[in-house]
Amino acid sequence: MSDPDTPQPHKRRVRYKGRNPRRFEDKYKEHNPDLHPETVAKVLASGKTPAGQHVPIMVTEILEVLAPQPGERAVDCTLGYGGHAAELLKAIQPGGTLLGLDQDPLELPKAGERLRALGFPDHALRCERTNFAALPRVLGEIGWPDGADLILADLGVSSMQIDNPARGFSFKQEGPLDMRMNPNKGVSAADLIAKLDEQQLATLLRDNADEPCAPLLATALAKQQFQSTGTLTRAIDQALPAFFDTERKQDTQRRVFQALRIAVNDEFKVLDTWLRTLPHCLRPGGRVAVLTFHSGEDRRVKKAFQAALQDGHYAAISDQVLRPTFAEQRDNPRASSAKLRWAQRPTVA
Repeated sequence: MSDPDTPQPHKRRVRYKGRNPRRFEDKYKEHNPDLHPETVAKVLASGKTPAGQHVPIMVTEILEVLAPQPGERAVDCTLGYGGHAAELLKAIQPGGTLLGLDQDPLELPKAGERLRALGFPDHALRCERTNFAALPRVLGEIGWPDGADLILADLGVSSMQIDNPARGFSFKQEGPLDMRMNPNKGVSAADLIAKLDEQQLATLLRDNADEPCAPLLATALAKQQFQSTGTLTRAIDQALPAFFDTERKQDTQRRVFQALRIAVNDEFKVLDTWLRTLPHCLRPGGRVAVLTFHSGEDRRVKKAFQAALQDGHYAAISDQVLRPTFAEQRDNPRASSAKLRWAQRPTVA
């Protein structure tokens, strides 16, 4: 028991964080959906994606082109939040198995837990932490050397990565300038900018994001030390012509961050490697669907599918790119730039 004559240490009251707290952990209640379901519902109703969550894009169209059947083998090459995977898992039951790949060591375990919590049999899900360029190797290791029946790749960066300032993917939030999808591997965006000269950086901005101001930005940014997303964002702002309005500046900032992210994670090289081996990862009659979010990705997928069709590796490919409906774009603005292409292997190997 405490001595009534002994004064108790003063306990400071919890400081009021205000309506607009500065700390990321306090700012977005959506990161604790179980504690704040009303906030999540309000965000969804406004047509936005709750912070730290991912709304799967073009689910209906993907299920239509992949046509999953009970007992089939499925691969989600970019597991992310697990939204597409959950729908595929439902469609291939009973007896089907889904292989989920993701190189992000922070998000992969969370996605696995979400999917297993849905009550699928233990054999129905297998998760592997790896880049999807390693798909042929993984298929061999798990006993699927002849491939899978359906494969999905949702390219780009996930909402969980964008919405976490600690990952450094977004120009809209202050955080370390990192951008690595696997934060334990590779070179950060800050280190990349610091070592690139003007010509190298200008080429990177053009090739990865079709940036029209690439030479101007490269002159201002090359070999500079930017340790945070905020310092880079402000430097881009200052380098642009004075007549650029806010929207035009933000479009430029978005493209610069996209170009750096692609370079940091070597995304085009990974995609090209995967597309080259992809037909051999499908069983006879197998189907593949690819979601892209900018022209550089879509061009690669389109040309690879066309070349494989001509060589006889595919029996059919999408004639035209598929886009989200206007209703989906209204309800989920992050779907607005999505493009879907598909291909199918011949039924006889």
